[in-house]
Amino acid sequence: MQSSHAAAKVSARFDDPNLVAYGGLEPVARLAERCGLPTLVEGLVKLPVSKDGTGSFPAAKVMSLVSGMVAGADSFDDMDRLRHGGLSRLFVGVRAPSTLGSFLRSFTHGHVKQLHAVARRFLPALAAHTGLLPGAQAVAYVDIDDTIRRTYGYAKQGAGYGYSKVKDLNALLGIISTPLAAPVIAATRLRKGPTNSARGAAGFVAETIRAARACGAGGLLIVRADSAFYGADVVNACRAADARFSVTARMNASVKAAIAGIGESAWTAIKYPKAVWDEEGQCWISDAEIAETTYTTYTAFTSKPKKQQVTARLIVRRVKRLNPAALPEGQGTLFDTWRYHAAFTDSPLPLIDAERDHRRHAVVEQVIADVKNSAFAHAPSGHFQANAA
Repeated sequence: MQSSHAAAKVSARFDDPNLVAYGGLEPVARLAERCGLPTLVEGLVKLPVSKDGTGSFPAAKVMSLVSGMVAGADSFDDMDRLRHGGLSRLFVGVRAPSTLGSFLRSFTHGHVKQLHAVARRFLPALAAHTGLLPGAQAVAYVDIDDTIRRTYGYAKQGAGYGYSKVKDLNALLGIISTPLAAPVIAATRLRKGPTNSARGAAGFVAETIRAARACGAGGLLIVRADSAFYGADVVNACRAADARFSVTARMNASVKAAIAGIGESAWTAIKYPKAVWDEEGQCWISDAEIAETTYTTYTAFTSKPKKQQVTARLIVRRVKRLNPAALPEGQGTLFDTWRYHAAFTDSPLPLIDAERDHRRHAVVEQVIADVKNSAFAHAPSGHFQANAA
């Protein structure tokens, strides 16, 4: 099939005053109003009102920004899509992109914290109104991770070189999920590029746990994180908030010693990529095996004061180390070698379930990918607090 017209001679235009490009915005905006988003913004976001009116009508401007992002906007110019076709007849109070840019650039760190307060109150209302997190009253998970957004040029405040070795801004995300629900972003923080992953993580974890509880997570709540967040402050923040933890352990000397003490008979094959179920033996034939340390418990952070040390389970997964390129052609290995992955956890679940649940922390990677393909596709402003907002 081929177009019958040259591209230069083809154009599209709205020829009906009632035509709406983003009809799905109407129920989204109505839902936000029913859950009290405009009222929360009016009550909590207090910007100084300048002569040009930059800080006035914050609710209308936040609703415009939220609606624009729902419609796929990831820059200030994209906010103009809210004024196409019949949208002006469907919505009132839509602000121009330049107005929204000025509004965000007027934010300070304190005003961004006010937006955080709005989000903390809005999410439980949304969960109550829509059944956002079914099953949360029984089991829920909080996943913590950070990511970077690469930046270019010299005018971007806060950009710097961090663990990625590229110039970037760093974002910290906390998500809530259940076995029956898709993950929901509960808390975010934009940070300077050189920021260490775990900086401020303990307070962030506590805030996300409180959000999960407010959304109905009244049963078992497990906080999952990778080794960047393996520290006494994060683990103790979980315990202080009456939540369980499952954090990838760094392979330090004490962890390696604990793994070395696991007997060969203690390892159990698990269902893993390319695993095969053996009907005769009623077991998995797999290159991955799991076990717990020979000690009933493992004490972490022993370099810290006694009250900060934590005793819990150390669950270990091992995978065969395969490197065919290192072997001469036709020569097999004399014995298996393994790569080890340890998780420090106080999960009450059986070994197989606890290890499988820990691996499901990878759900946060899909959330990060979705965020980078939507609102965080760009950090559109040179002002750090505007991007944070």
